[in-house]
Amino acid sequence: MFQQVIDFHDESEALFQLLESLSDDDFERCTQFKNWTINNILRHLHVWNRAATMALVEPAEFQAFLTQAVPYIMKTQLSDFEHRYLSGSQARELLGTWNQGVTDLCEYYGPVEPKSRVVWAGPDMSVRSSVTARLMETWAHGQAIYDLLGIVRVDEDRIRNIAVLGVNTFGWTYKNRGMDIPPKVPYLSLRAPSGDTWEFNEPQLENVVRGSATEFCQVVTQTRNIADTSLDVLGVIATEWMSMAQCFAGPPMDPPTTGTRFTA
Repeated sequence: MFQQVIDFHDESEALFQLLESLSDDDFERCTQFKNWTINNILRHLHVWNRAATMALVEPAEFQAFLTQAVPYIMKTQLSDFEHRYLSGSQARELLGTWNQGVTDLCEYYGPVEPKSRVVWAGPDMSVRSSVTARLMETWAHGQAIYDLLGIVRVDEDRIRNIAVLGVNTFGWTYKNRGMDIPPKVPYLSLRAPSGDTWEFNEPQLENVVRGSATEFCQVVTQTRNIADTSLDVLGVIATEWMSMAQCFAGPPMDPPTTGTRFTA
């Protein structure tokens, strides 16, 4: 089992431990993310974890799944599709379904060569990238649940996967918005949960992002506005990037408005 599968499993397990003691009523509480409930979030995570498993194991079934999903996606009714797909499953039943889906994905992806390719909604991707995307989604949507419950998450260094994804999607953020990609990528110096320093790109003085790796990951996954973090951002390009960074696929999305995403 390669490292990204282990990291995805461990992040999912941490979220499961957080949710295991909740009451059924808690699962219907609304988060700060689009007023999605915990049920909405778990349905979303499970449906696309299941889709990733289908893409690897049953490509024809995955294509049939996409045919069902695309009309809802085009009408921005993704949550409605996920509710229908899971026949309204919720609370503890849904928690168990999602948790089993995590186990299934890990069992199928674990033995596969990380560089091998797997189909997806857009271009195909490496198996490693597919699992990293599932880790990122789990961590990002999990943030809304931690915030709702008033718990400050204690991260592990597995979020390096998300930091790398954030760095690698610098150009995508601009291209996705129809903007010219700046010729020089900002330098990053991030403080890992373990206390280590993670550095990305060539050192420079003009465009720099420094500070907490957790907060950088929150910005690129759009779970925090850059103004609500303590990140030190220097330079025109770095400032522009951090104001619209998007490490996930899909149409351009704006970060949350200042002060709207926080730990309750």
